[in-house]
Amino acid sequence: MARRPIRPIGPIRLRGRRIDYPRRDRTNWRRWTPSWRQVLSVALLGAGALAGLFAAMYASVDIPDENAEARRQGTVYYWADGSQLVSVGAVNRQNVTLEDIPDSMEHAVIAAENETFYSDSGVSVKGIARAAVSMVEGGETQGGSTITQQYVKNTYLSQEQSAKRKFKEFFISLKLSNKQSKNAILQGYLNTSWFGRGAYGIQAAAVTYYGVPAKDLDPGQTAMLASLLKGAEQYDPAGGKDNHERAVARWKWVLDRQVENGMMTKAERAEYTKFPEPRDTVKPTSLGGQTGYLVDIANKYIRQRSGLTAKDLARGGYRVHTTFEKDKVRELERAVRSVRKHDLDPAKRPQDKYVEVGAASVRPEDGAVVAVYGGADATTRFANNADTSGVPVGSAFKPFVLAAALQNGHGITLDSGYDSAGRLITNSPLAALPTRSPGNGPVPARIMPEATLRDALVRSTNLTFVRLGKHIGLKKVKQLAVASGLHEESLARLDKSFPLGTSTPSAVRMADAYTAFNNAGMRADPYSVTGMTRDGEAVEGFGKPERRRAMDAAVANDVKETLGITAWTSLSRDRKLNKLVGEGPMNDLSAGTTDGDDRMRSAWFIGHAKGLTTAVTMFRNKPGTPRLLGMQGVGGDDSERGNVFPLRIWTSYTTGK
Repeated sequence: MARRPIRPIGPIRLRGRRIDYPRRDRTNWRRWTPSWRQVLSVALLGAGALAGLFAAMYASVDIPDENAEARRQGTVYYWADGSQLVSVGAVNRQNVTLEDIPDSMEHAVIAAENETFYSDSGVSVKGIARAAVSMVEGGETQGGSTITQQYVKNTYLSQEQSAKRKFKEFFISLKLSNKQSKNAILQGYLNTSWFGRGAYGIQAAAVTYYGVPAKDLDPGQTAMLASLLKGAEQYDPAGGKDNHERAVARWKWVLDRQVENGMMTKAERAEYTKFPEPRDTVKPTSLGGQTGYLVDIANKYIRQRSGLTAKDLARGGYRVHTTFEKDKVRELERAVRSVRKHDLDPAKRPQDKYVEVGAASVRPEDGAVVAVYGGADATTRFANNADTSGVPVGSAFKPFVLAAALQNGHGITLDSGYDSAGRLITNSPLAALPTRSPGNGPVPARIMPEATLRDALVRSTNLTFVRLGKHIGLKKVKQLAVASGLHEESLARLDKSFPLGTSTPSAVRMADAYTAFNNAGMRADPYSVTGMTRDGEAVEGFGKPERRRAMDAAVANDVKETLGITAWTSLSRDRKLNKLVGEGPMNDLSAGTTDGDDRMRSAWFIGHAKGLTTAVTMFRNKPGTPRLLGMQGVGGDDSERGNVFPLRIWTSYTTGK
């Protein structure tokens, strides 16, 4: 069969228009070479198509909501002096505004990461192309992203290393750059960046590496922190010799780049020649030791004052300023550990097992809780011994009975007392004379009490206070105790044992209630939080509680005088502490305590000295056992049911010895 001749390709037609290709007026290979007009036309068509595609993609990609990780922040608690106590939450981040970030930090980051930040469109085509080539070749994603792109990745996308994520990042960055100011983007970037050591954002990084808030960083420190943005795993100086060398070199480079870009003068640069070594790495801040107990008390107060729930607090992002004084908390913990170590021996004495201690220290003039001891460790013992009810207060309650009698007894004074027949004898001459003599014998000129109320309190005489409570009425005793700050629900039922301390207030409440005796009858509710904010906005409901009168000033002063005698009597009885008696009194010393005659399952000492009122309680609590164990034999035969140990803890805490 004859083969059909091959016909030459005719000119290409496009929608009825003839395109001269292959070119008729050329021969050989030139016939297949497009003209410059044809090349330009194709280029313009391609550019138009790409522009259309770009516009379509730009319109189709929306700025998503912030991812959950970017919104999460830790709640930060601060000591009374403003230093950080702890950051609580899954993410160690505390957002700050640019006003709280030094200019040197902004300059260091821009010089190191994106020198054209204020003039670019928010994206780096070069960086994206380099990353795309690297991924095609099977390598790691390369750097080169702008600050805007990094902020978009941190805030709106995942950390996934893929072309798809880079594609989204590009278009979202363009849109974000058109919608948000450069300052807003820079602020967001500095609050979401990873600095290593568990720190997200510049505020957490400043505290983690240098122990100061971001606003207090100097240019040398900000240059070091900016170096970490290249990769904290490689540039954290604590990561070893190689890391340290890389960190120092990068730090110098960041400072030099600021000079090159006009952000720092040569003279300023010359001030920073010594590498600012960060703090040693430490384990992530936790709620161990006393920290968890402090946070527990602060959160309880927050819920009472602000109406916030536990769920609200779990969102994080709060800044909580507390009344807790770092040195006082540590000193109180030291005192407890010292006494436990030297006076208790669970291995040799079964009675020393399961011993628990709780303590709280309150400032009388305003009710601020400056220190607590809640237990050995908040991560192993969850109950807060300083702020829990359930431990009977024993004879430490008797000062409230005495105060109620002085307040309501009409003629009762410290020199009043009961005679052998159980009759109350006051200082009034008329009251001292009976209407008839016993047995119709001669009427005595005067009947004296067996012991004054002053002596009865110092000696902790139970019978006297049972009689006194009955005489003035238990309701009045309860009313004065509540007025002094004890929670009504912690008070026992009103029976004949009520004046002997069957009630179970917390150490915090006992310390606060005793402040009325040392403050001329005035008191304020205990408080642990001075203020809190979230996202720069103050949370309402905080401030110093209002002072109120619990009892007449004369009554408070009389009780205080008696408690002063009680304090020195207690010190003189203890073989380890009686030497302090001869050293001269501490200022304004007074105290209430349980006694050897107490049959309660606890020991207490509430003392006031050096401007603080501190309550210390000791009890035995076996896990899984609902009732407290007895205190007999704790610490040995001469310990008076463990009563000497709260006194020793208080004395060690107060004297620092």
